[in-house]
Amino acid sequence: MQSKKIAIGGDHAGFEYKIELLKYLETAGYDAKDFGPFSNASCDYPDFAHPVALAVENNEFDLGVLLCGSANGVAITANKHQGIRAGLAWNTEVASLVRQHNDANIICIPVRFVSLAEAIDILKTFLNTEFEGGRHQTRVDKIAC
Repeated sequence: MQSKKIAIGGDHAGFEYKIELLKYLETAGYDAKDFGPFSNASCDYPDFAHPVALAVENNEFDLGVLLCGSANGVAITANKHQGIRAGLAWNTEVASLVRQHNDANIICIPVRFVSLAEAIDILKTFLNTEFEGGRHQTRVDKIAC
């Protein structure tokens, strides 16, 4: 099996989790790239969410991960890109559903509402769940403007 390429980024609130998720990705054999931020200093999430989304949209990376306090800002930003379906997940069930039903290609994790262990489980679920297609494909095909 070929290793999936994963783009990861976020904002200052997600910085510590991002470091730990990068460690998990590398240990699990994924080819991961850190798009920043590179410290926990206050920053603007669009500065990092747009490059992650663009890298996934341009097929430079298979999937993306975005982390911020509520994950709403990064999800809204990423979803401005036509080829992106960014799903906000606060547990493994939602992470599974955004892949199965919505073919999400970016997972957005709200670090202020989940533990690090939960964030890792959410990421694992997202990475290991496949899109079901079928009736869901018809719906996904209607998303783009």
